[in-house]
Amino acid sequence: MNGIVVVDKPAGMTSAQVVGAVKRMLKVGKVGHTGTLDPLATGVLVCCVNQATRLCQFFVRGKKRYEALMRLGVRTDTQDATGRELCRVSPVCVTADEIEAVFRTFVEIQEQTPPSFSALKHHGVPLYKLARQGILVEKPPRPVAVYGMALVELDSPLVRFEVCCSQGTYVRTLCADMGEALGFGAHLVALRRTESGGFGLDDAVSLEVLEEAAVSGRASDFVIPMNVALKGIPEIQVSQSLARWIRHGRPVNEAHLGGLEDRNATWIKVTDTQRDLVAIVGSQERDGILPYKCVFSETEGRAAC
Repeated sequence: MNGIVVVDKPAGMTSAQVVGAVKRMLKVGKVGHTGTLDPLATGVLVCCVNQATRLCQFFVRGKKRYEALMRLGVRTDTQDATGRELCRVSPVCVTADEIEAVFRTFVEIQEQTPPSFSALKHHGVPLYKLARQGILVEKPPRPVAVYGMALVELDSPLVRFEVCCSQGTYVRTLCADMGEALGFGAHLVALRRTESGGFGLDDAVSLEVLEEAAVSGRASDFVIPMNVALKGIPEIQVSQSLARWIRHGRPVNEAHLGGLEDRNATWIKVTDTQRDLVAIVGSQERDGILPYKCVFSETEGRAAC
């Protein structure tokens, strides 16, 4: 089977462990995810199965949404509740207006320094492994974007909020930095990803439910076909003969596809008469030819076999 499985990741598991569980349940050769969640975090983890791993690039970018719980007044070495407490400030007196003012400031950030406890690598070694040995490596700031934040609940010293941000944004670092801006310090207590790659919690399945479906032979019920998963990309349906031509990687142009309606689209997905994914092509011709991004064989393009 080839497609997308959206998992509601439980707390206490790494993203790699979730991928391993999905691979075992579905009995497939390849599974990859489109954005790491820390073990503490829960929520939407988009898993690409078999040939859909070639589509990760289309899901990894874009906006991600989270609901976070931040505790003011306590700094930790990991910037979250799993770390060692560094210092504590009490009492914490803050108003909703002050919180929202800081939110507005952080919506304007354009870069962020990754935490020392992270899965980023230094000379091939994850930073968190080095940090556990007492070696703290500071990576240079990276471009990020915070599109919006909203206060959900203030029960000082706890602050529950929603954030919409770009790929690569560390919400625990946001909490730590906002805590410093407020003068109390802070760390992340809980995090739930509510949207990623265009998929939300309504699309997600728990590992328990997926396991039950796998045992009863219904696991494919939770595999979203590649064509359907790429819902943000315009679709052009072609004849079976033209599909075979494209599957062999032969050159095509706008005329072959009957013209392109969406001139603003970067990519176009080409499907056959069964709506199986044939290829993803660029929307702008180069020397009279549409460039290929991905081409799938007949069995690859199907949601399940």
